Amino acid sequence: MNLIWEIIKLIIELLVIIFVSKNLLVPTLRKIGELLELKPQTIGNISGIATSIPEFLTVTFSSISGMAEAGIFNILSSNIINSIQYILAMAINKNLSVLKNKALKINLILVLLTIIIPIIIWKIDIGDSVVIAVIYIILFYIFNKINKHYSGSLNTETKTITHIKPNKKKIPIYLVYILLIGIILYLVGNLLSDTLENLRYIFDVSEIIIGIVLGIATSIPEFVTFIESQRFHKNSNEELGVIEASNNLLVSNTLNLFIIQSISIIIINFLE
Repeated sequence: MNLIWEIIKLIIELLVIIFVSKNLLVPTLRKIGELLELKPQTIGNISGIATSIPEFLTVTFSSISGMAEAGIFNILSSNIINSIQYILAMAINKNLSVLKNKALKINLILVLLTIIIPIIIWKIDIGDSVVIAVIYIILFYIFNKINKHYSGSLNTETKTITHIKPNKKKIPIYLVYILLIGIILYLVGNLLSDTLENLRYIFDVSEIIIGIVLGIATSIPEFVTFIESQRFHKNSNEELGVIEASNNLLVSNTLNLFIIQSISIIIINFLE
């Protein structure tokens, strides 16, 4: 009975993180992007950062709970599921033909690398080595350079719908919202940490299973943003929606690998 209760707690805590990210954090960041009149690439980057927060929380608190393997499988499964969801969202919105763009193809190659690298890390067990930090820095630099080189070929100069002049005075209000949302996510993350610890040490649930379950749950916000970004630009320029979703995917997967996984390694080394 206690096991069932812990599983119920885990589901509730994950649903809260997903709900807050999807319905509060992502829309608030999009509002800020619109008020600042940012380009679709930039809004996609912001969404990628926002939708990686659930992974950040689950991986961080998994590491604090001493479950390094759960964190690795969380990142691996999240990056795989994000990529599948991206293609599915493209198919739902009938935008697969836009992937002929060279810049978007490069993005997908980079996304593929964000899936391969965690597998290598797990297989050869180099999590405690400084080599991984060097690899991260080099690859991140290469990713950034390639992305900038090919971003010029994206067709972002088309006309969009004319909007009323944004009221930028609201930006501080939205920043306060983000701060409050961050506090909520942090508190829920603490509860999640306790639940994970109970499942791992009291009921001896495999870290691999915990990691995969977390990966599935924390990937839901990405799928929502992939769909919504394309629908948002449906009546103006479909390609802009695809660009936004593509940047969201690349930033989310890259953050999962380079930043969040690195934080996990640092925490584990610190606790040892």
